[in-house]
Amino acid sequence: MSEETPLRYRVLTGPDDRAFCARVSEALESGYRLHGSPSVTYNGDRVIVAQAVVLED
Repeated sequence: MSEETPLRYRVLTGPDDRAFCARVSEALESGYRLHGSPSVTYNGDRVIVAQAVVLED
């Protein structure tokens, strides 16, 4: 698999902010779909989110 070949499964993580939402939106626009519910935690400073996405066939 080359670096340009899209991965079929990805987990996006980051602070719960506009940049994270933009990354998820970009993945959806690229053909990925959400896989399961997001996970949310608090690291003592801010909320951190993780969202799995899978590439449509």
